[in-house]
Amino acid sequence: MKRFTSFLLTALIILSIIAVSVSCAPASTPIQDQIKIDAGQISGATSGDVHIYKGIPFAAPPVGDLRWKPPQPVAPWQGVKDCTKFGPAPMGYYSTSFPSFSNPPSEDCLYLNVWTPAKMVDDKLPVMVWIYGGAFWFGEGSNPTYDGTNLANHGVILVTFNYRVGPLGWLAHPLLSKEDPHNSSGNYGLLDQIAALQWVQKNIAAFGGDPSRVTIFGESAGATSVTCLMASPLSDGLFQCAIAESMAELGTWSDIRESKWGQQPKEDMGLQLAKDLGCDTAADPIACMRAKSAKEVTDAGAPSLDLFGPSVYRYEPCVDGWVIPDLPLNIFQSGKQHKVPLLIGSNADEGRLFSNVSVASIESYNAFLNVMAGAQGPQVLAMFPASTDVEAKASLNRVLTLITFTCPAKAYAAAMANVQVPGYFYQFSRVAPGNKTGAFHSREIGYVFGNLQPMLSALKADKYFNETDYALSESMMTYWTNFAANGDPNGQGLTQWPKYDVSTGQYMDLGDTTQVKSGLYNEACDVFMNIIKAKRGQ
Repeated sequence: MKRFTSFLLTALIILSIIAVSVSCAPASTPIQDQIKIDAGQISGATSGDVHIYKGIPFAAPPVGDLRWKPPQPVAPWQGVKDCTKFGPAPMGYYSTSFPSFSNPPSEDCLYLNVWTPAKMVDDKLPVMVWIYGGAFWFGEGSNPTYDGTNLANHGVILVTFNYRVGPLGWLAHPLLSKEDPHNSSGNYGLLDQIAALQWVQKNIAAFGGDPSRVTIFGESAGATSVTCLMASPLSDGLFQCAIAESMAELGTWSDIRESKWGQQPKEDMGLQLAKDLGCDTAADPIACMRAKSAKEVTDAGAPSLDLFGPSVYRYEPCVDGWVIPDLPLNIFQSGKQHKVPLLIGSNADEGRLFSNVSVASIESYNAFLNVMAGAQGPQVLAMFPASTDVEAKASLNRVLTLITFTCPAKAYAAAMANVQVPGYFYQFSRVAPGNKTGAFHSREIGYVFGNLQPMLSALKADKYFNETDYALSESMMTYWTNFAANGDPNGQGLTQWPKYDVSTGQYMDLGDTTQVKSGLYNEACDVFMNIIKAKRGQ
């Protein structure tokens, strides 16, 4: 009996200690406007149920001697940094059609923004990191279309950021390569993206995010960046899912120092810019170029306004053997991409944005086919004929859409089978009542973010969109955030989205309704992918 009583007392003491320990254990910390990240304290603001932090530096300003170098760590600061305003946009080539929303743009541009609906630090919400488009010429994470409030209200943390564009982000030069320990230059914008993802890994837990559930997503140049990041060994482990919206493939690739794939070596562009800046005969051409103002550099390196025409200055990633070891499509088709689920697709009228300014007659359409398709030009013309100038414009839209966007996207989706990881393929086809231009390039972005606005600010949203558009936007936000949370876009109340399989060719059509279709331009895509391979000497 005494032994039992002793045992009982001991057990009660142990239980009391456990109870005290549990009661004294620290509770989860609420998310507040002021939080601590690796470089110091920041303060943001709250809108409804979402905490918003803007203009957080994720790397040192890439100015002076840091121009045309990989991003360097940000210097820690004392006190509390006000993060309630966006940082400057990158220096690039803006216009009235594609303006800078953070004025004035600056070379000091490496800032990011966070929208979090988390209540507690240990909520561990999925994270979506947006990479903007803009032909690698322009763009910024503070574009109002990318406001993350509506996506955050779907249970994810949204991060947008800036990366260097134009000659400040994508210039290669033999002397820049020589000073680099990896003998590389020209991919500074992509290195900025990697630095932003490294920042997310270090800091997103402080915002209630889960660094093991990060999804990268982007449109146009941002989608091309997504495929680059999936192909780059430097980004391994930085994200777990990827979404590519309207990735461009044709004519966007060059090798750093060899003539390949129909393009001059990327380093040749740097030699030309040095000459145009009057630095080619300087004792130290790179020091001379770094001494020029950012405006002098961008003025001298202005690209042609014709995206598909010849130009000395073309800005995009290059195959450098370090950041990008080979063409991303080659990497995908050889099964060497990162093994993360991919959701990829394009819009039904991508080419309309470009055909409006590129070709206006039967003659110019035929000339375009001769250059683009070569010996297969007659075959393409038979599939997409034109007997009038109006038909020529419509056929050009279809050809540009398929060879540049749709068919390569199908090829990337198909290549996910090589790593036995799901790929999901879509076509966005919705044309809003006020839209006279079709489902053109970039039109899906507002639906993805839940920020539906007409392209022209003079138009009113309620006259441009209707309940079908808002319902589609809600479905797309749910598909996208489900994918970020689980690597699978499907969920309750949604049309079931099948994994992409070449044998069935099933894809999700995001149009007036969401419905599964199959066999999107199979014959034409076979022809166009053969043309791409021929142009690349493959």
